[in-house]
Amino acid sequence: MAMVTTLFFAWGFCTVLNDTLIPRLQVIFGLNYTQASFVQLSFFGSYFLFGPPSSKLVDWIGYQRTMVVGAMAVGLGALLVMPAAAMASYPFILAAEIVLGAGVTALQVSANPYVAILGPPSSSSSRLNLTQAFNTLGDTAAPYFGTQAFNTLGDTAAPYFGSILILGSAAGTVARPMGEAAVAAYRVQQAASIKLPYLLIAGVMVVIALAIAFARFPHLEVTRDFRTGGLGGKQDSIWNHPHLYLGAVAIFIYVGAEVSVASYLVKYLAEPEIGGFPLKTGAKLLSLFWLLTALGRFAGSAAMQRLAPNRLLAWAGVGAAVFVLASFLGHGLFAVVTIILVGLFNSIMFPTIFTLAVAELGPLTGRASGILIQGIVGGAAVPVLMGWLADRYGIHHSLFVPFLCYGFVIFYGLRGYRISPGEPQSEIHAV
Repeated sequence: MAMVTTLFFAWGFCTVLNDTLIPRLQVIFGLNYTQASFVQLSFFGSYFLFGPPSSKLVDWIGYQRTMVVGAMAVGLGALLVMPAAAMASYPFILAAEIVLGAGVTALQVSANPYVAILGPPSSSSSRLNLTQAFNTLGDTAAPYFGTQAFNTLGDTAAPYFGSILILGSAAGTVARPMGEAAVAAYRVQQAASIKLPYLLIAGVMVVIALAIAFARFPHLEVTRDFRTGGLGGKQDSIWNHPHLYLGAVAIFIYVGAEVSVASYLVKYLAEPEIGGFPLKTGAKLLSLFWLLTALGRFAGSAAMQRLAPNRLLAWAGVGAAVFVLASFLGHGLFAVVTIILVGLFNSIMFPTIFTLAVAELGPLTGRASGILIQGIVGGAAVPVLMGWLADRYGIHHSLFVPFLCYGFVIFYGLRGYRISPGEPQSEIHAV
């Protein structure tokens, strides 16, 4: 459990470092919101492309070895950023993001279900929320790491470090040179600021891959049908389980909403009518956004020992929708505080949707995991839509997109998670 938790931190860090990379690339390459959204399109699009192959990889070589392959792929993608930055090539950077995303996809497909079944099924939502909290701590650190140089713990760390290494010199890069040669030299010089964080990521992922490769993981049997009554010898199909494919839709929409808010949060807080903050300050506030997500997951993990996960999910959806709408209608400090508080309500959504969606699937758990991870492609699609609206109507008005998304999360927590009467099931998840 401790070993797998380090993966959650690491991929959270990699994922959210993009949130500080995007405003930096906008400065370097003069990108509008739609063009900048291609970073998330490349990274999260990999989930859709590599989700099914990753689930097959789990079937072929098991959870542990798939984690090793995923960690090495993340390291490779991070190393590819080095020549991409040296060439100051935006397409090359996008290609590196695809490789990074492929590696994180393999980690997600293997680690999430492994944690879900690594213990009593009755506490799987609580357990996955706990490990995802470390994921978001990585998210929190990444933005700060980018200005100067655990997944939710990774989420928490990424903005802070991103503000240091990636955005630290952004304040002095307002004036762009004239002439093709001068612009090319300017881009190479400014792109150098993104190398160090990705070089460090590559080194850390290789170490993690080696540690997991030589660790002794318990073998978990997920190929047998443990469900009461089984299927009477009949072949099961994922399409017999509406709570699974509705869960994939819920993950698509939730991740799209979360990534949309986080990707544009730094620039949103820089708007004069919102906060007027410098990019570096906005990245540190992004760390606060992810820190609230981490704290919410720790609290949610404890709360699920007593409360039904689906009800907490529905209330979290209500809270996120209310605070996005408040920021959409507000201005100044009120709009800043309310949009940051959305992170608190995002906290339990992914791990709770995931565990509700794989409940009672027995031998289909591996395939189900691949399908659910494919749903993360929402992080590629929805930000493009929000960026398109931001270019035409302003970043403030584009918040209406995530507001609508949280409506489906509420539906899944109230009704979509339910296992239909015709499905074989046990009494584990009766709520």
